[in-house]
Amino acid sequence: MFTYQIRVEYLGTNFVGWQIQRNGLSVQGVLEKVLHKFLNDKVRVIGSGRTDAGVHASEQSAHFKTKNKIINKNMFINSLNFFLRKYPISVLSIVKRSNKFHARHSANERTYKYFIVNRRSSLVLEKNKAWHIKKKLDVNIMKKGADILKGTHNFSTFRASSCQAKSPIKTLKKAMVKKSKNKIIFTFKSKSFLQQQVRSMVGSLKYLGEGKWNINDFKKAFKSNKRSMCAPPAPAHGLYLYKVKY
Repeated sequence: MFTYQIRVEYLGTNFVGWQIQRNGLSVQGVLEKVLHKFLNDKVRVIGSGRTDAGVHASEQSAHFKTKNKIINKNMFINSLNFFLRKYPISVLSIVKRSNKFHARHSANERTYKYFIVNRRSSLVLEKNKAWHIKKKLDVNIMKKGADILKGTHNFSTFRASSCQAKSPIKTLKKAMVKKSKNKIIFTFKSKSFLQQQVRSMVGSLKYLGEGKWNINDFKKAFKSNKRSMCAPPAPAHGLYLYKVKY
């Protein structure tokens, strides 16, 4: 058996998420169907993380095992993308890995980005690709809030009730808020994240930015370790799995 890593870009708007589910179309399901058709081999595609419905990826990482050795990688990518042309999915690269490689367990760092468009006018080009907020947000106080999140903490406040992670303790290597014209960009780096952690952090930083919370309210909610203290999570369509490092 041969193990291959692929990096994949997709628009999550019309998918039920990465993982195969009975109630709709998934990114994993589409990739497995196309790989089966091309390789004539039933393969299972394992992603580095299970993005939720509506979440996008500029560089999701995944692996699969097959009995077939892939000789011409460029031809393979072109053929896969030909079969994928009906879907908002594109395979960016393929690399042969050792049989010990695992897209999820071998990952050392994951980067997520979240985009807010802060303007009065409705979105056209970025509809379903960013969170549209009309009320002007205070980016400086949001930056202060992001600084509080850096480091090793108990992130239970930002953890979905259905999260299956063994521990709520995570280390955020980076938590950055940057403004470019009317776009606010959040960047978070960690080895791994809890379910809905990024969206919950962004939702709470948005409360801070619009003045519903002051910095002490934010700290109190974070340190409470209670999900009930979290602001409503940001919508899925502004979130992107940006990069996975090994």
